[in-house]
Amino acid sequence: MKQIGHFIDGELVPGNSGRQKDIYNPNTGDIQAQVNLATPKELDAAVASAAKAQVLWHNTNPQRRSRIMFAYKQLVESHIDELAALLSSEHGKVLADSRGDVIRGVDVIEFACGVPHAQKGEHTYGAGPEIDVYSMRKPLGVVAGITPFNFPAMIPMWMFGMAIATGNACILKPSEKDPSVPMRLAELFVQAGGPRGLLQCINGDKEIVDAICDHPTIKAVSFVGSSDIAQYVYSRATSNGKRAQCMGGAKNHGIIMPDANMDQAVKDILGAAYGSAGERCMALPVVVPVGEGTAERFLEKMLPAIDSMRVGVSEDKEADYGPVVTREHRDSIKAQVTKAVGEGAKLLVDGRDFSLQGYENGFFIGPSLLDNVTPDMETYQDEIFGPVLQIVRAKTFEEAIKLPSEHQYGNGVAIFTQNGRAAREFADRVEVGMVGINVPIPVPVAYHSFGGWKRSAFGDANQYGMEGLRFYTKVKTVTQRWPEGETEDSAFIIPTF
Repeated sequence: MKQIGHFIDGELVPGNSGRQKDIYNPNTGDIQAQVNLATPKELDAAVASAAKAQVLWHNTNPQRRSRIMFAYKQLVESHIDELAALLSSEHGKVLADSRGDVIRGVDVIEFACGVPHAQKGEHTYGAGPEIDVYSMRKPLGVVAGITPFNFPAMIPMWMFGMAIATGNACILKPSEKDPSVPMRLAELFVQAGGPRGLLQCINGDKEIVDAICDHPTIKAVSFVGSSDIAQYVYSRATSNGKRAQCMGGAKNHGIIMPDANMDQAVKDILGAAYGSAGERCMALPVVVPVGEGTAERFLEKMLPAIDSMRVGVSEDKEADYGPVVTREHRDSIKAQVTKAVGEGAKLLVDGRDFSLQGYENGFFIGPSLLDNVTPDMETYQDEIFGPVLQIVRAKTFEEAIKLPSEHQYGNGVAIFTQNGRAAREFADRVEVGMVGINVPIPVPVAYHSFGGWKRSAFGDANQYGMEGLRFYTKVKTVTQRWPEGETEDSAFIIPTF
């Protein structure tokens, strides 16, 4: 049985806790490996190594750091097929989706290559009599990233790309469900010329999450996962004096106005709702047709589109999506569909009994579509995180704005319309962090930033972009003068220039 340990001080180490967790092949349901769960002592060793490496890295000039990041970008790109295959084998995504996972992470590494410009401070010449004021952005030291199972390439690169480029060392704690890609990314960083110890990869469960939040040397924690755990990590980390950015769950809505290009809207929503088996925090699991007849026109096109979808193994190039990550998660999705029916929703497409011939033990589930869902239903309020689309009908534009604005989550939202005025008003008024206008999954490009509102995010800093740079640095401001000869007597009042 393959054993996965940790990546500490630039080396793969086996781990010595004696505790393991099984890693499955979602396509077959078989156990394919075991990951060793670290102890706090192993974390201590990783942090000590990271702190030592960070001192030298911090004193490396920005352009040299940038060259290593650029070499890393090129190396990851050259290994994209290997990484995608490894990702699909543990997560279950189809290969095209796994490639996209890697590419979107590389986008952030590419942005991080511009750190010499991005990390410049500010300068004012002559702020007072022969007085200049300037600022510099200094790294925090050792930081940590705790990442989820659904994007095991992209989200780690979101975190350690910005952290390392700005002069920090990073401790990465990936999901124990699919840790192999983050481990490989750490290996490739050293191969690209990155200093040993600067990027550590520690596998573990809640014990290590708590140890990261409590460790005195770790100065900041970035987290992506469910909202309850995000809130827990944020509270524990900040109570220990750390910076924290903790991204949680979502229930993203797609508003379909009566004038929408329905063919395009159906195509977009089909991929956004069911792609990657719905295991995306920016999936679009709720559609809101607005006005009389809009829902019927949507269903007329959506039902045959769902019927034409192909669910298959990760290696199937014709498959639209593959299995979900674990048997337990598949069963949870099924239970949520059953619960929605019990709450009064109308089940138009039922994917609960789907089975893939030859892969009956795999974690597959077919697409489901629920109509007549109402805001009071628990299955509307909660995140299902699977290939399930819910229809909540709205009579008016005002009602459509109200639904995502009043939901507990505020990650993303999309509106489908050909009316620029309606789109502009919607984008301005809706209480959600990321808005798409005729864009179903509005994940910002790398030089902007990613972040939701309400219970989708805890903390006041977004992921990557300039927001990420600010999160991983602290500002030091210097006021200087170089007087000649005698100076005036000291004044016991606040200086005024």
